Amino acid sequence: MSNTKGYAAFNATDELKPFDFDRRELGPHDVKIEIDYCGVCHSDIHTAHNDWGMSEYPIVPGHEIVGHVTETGSEVTNVASGDLVAVGCMVDSCRECESCKNDLEQFCHKGMVMTYGSPDPVMGGVTHGGYSTQIVVNGYFVLKVSEKLDTKAVAPLLCAGITTYSPLRHWKVGKGQKVGVIGLGGLGHMGVKFAAALGAEVVMITTSPEKGNDARRLGASDVIISKDEEQMTAHAGTFDFLLNTIPVGHDVNPYMPLLKNDKTMVLVGATPVDLHSMGLIFGRKNIAGSLIGGIKETQEMLDFCAEHNIVSDIEMIELEEINTAWERVMNSDVKYRFVIDMKKFRS
Repeated sequence: MSNTKGYAAFNATDELKPFDFDRRELGPHDVKIEIDYCGVCHSDIHTAHNDWGMSEYPIVPGHEIVGHVTETGSEVTNVASGDLVAVGCMVDSCRECESCKNDLEQFCHKGMVMTYGSPDPVMGGVTHGGYSTQIVVNGYFVLKVSEKLDTKAVAPLLCAGITTYSPLRHWKVGKGQKVGVIGLGGLGHMGVKFAAALGAEVVMITTSPEKGNDARRLGASDVIISKDEEQMTAHAGTFDFLLNTIPVGHDVNPYMPLLKNDKTMVLVGATPVDLHSMGLIFGRKNIAGSLIGGIKETQEMLDFCAEHNIVSDIEMIELEEINTAWERVMNSDVKYRFVIDMKKFRS
């Protein structure tokens, strides 16, 4: 009899269906977590649909996990039974390479083990994520969550949160800077919240005028409609940093003139983009990418959220509603992140 229940994709086209499977036996360095909530990320859909050409089936998505520790291995010292904890986008790395030693496990030279869809070094097959009742994880990759925060709204911080927090910190965004967040979705709404909490003047850049009021509620001081050439021209050469959160292929060239000389636009969506070098050459501007964050930085992000009372804007669903929720994600019909109530699924 399998010890874990969840929902899985069995191929690239069919809906997710119930799936029973086994988690590994608890090792000395492992932590067993009963999952309370799991966020729904656009990456879940990309992976299930094999959009990146790497998927193996069946696969249980979900890498925004919050729950309680039910058991720990004999060598685990950082958490204890009953603790409120989280698991993000990765569950292992070599911890010996230069990247890992510099707290950049997401760039592990041997490849991080992702929470779902990676070759499973213990069980074989592929790793399975948080659309499930429990998970067993190496304790090093388990994060502590403050009880002060709204627990269910913490879940998306483990991907949407760290994906936007990490570049803002790496490029030292703060007071006295004008920061543009491009795209107001699951990632963009977190980018606005973090940039504002870091003290920057935040401008939301969107194609949708109706998102203006929401952007201001989240912390933006101004809104630019990117399809309005007059507005874009008026703000040319005034931004210290641009965080591009658009989750689909697009043309980045119209945004480059917004940057001051020597400043950077960072892409956090894993999508194809169109770029002409002229936008970089004139002004010695930069375009860069960023991928989640290491374990140390992710814990820093969770602590920052506890200090500033930052969580995601969410809509709760039950696991049985996941296929409808995915359709709504693909239609940009959620403000701004779905979270699955796994406690209801367990009961």
